[in-house]
Amino acid sequence: MLEKTTAMNLLYDFYGSLLTEKQRAMLELYYHEDWSLGEIAEHQGVSRQAVFEAIKRAQATLTDLEEKLGLMEKHLKRQKLAQELLKRLETMPEARSIAEPYVTRMVDID
Repeated sequence: MLEKTTAMNLLYDFYGSLLTEKQRAMLELYYHEDWSLGEIAEHQGVSRQAVFEAIKRAQATLTDLEEKLGLMEKHLKRQKLAQELLKRLETMPEARSIAEPYVTRMVDID
């Protein structure tokens, strides 16, 4: 499985817009900016415990959405299949040059 931070960042990319503005702000500071709980608490004017609980709730929401919708899992499977396809096409340079732009576009849709 992905490292927790990487997984949370990917879940945030898929479902972050469904969180509250406050949850998004805290997750961005915590995961993207690498702020500590204490730094976020001071910045938000709340207790460290409040930040901890808000982040935990946001993580639970993101995880619950993934369990229900599976967008991240589908994305990762598509990426893996695209890599496998391109690897198999390494022995066929002409076919690879034709297929690669389409495979790249397909993966970039997410």
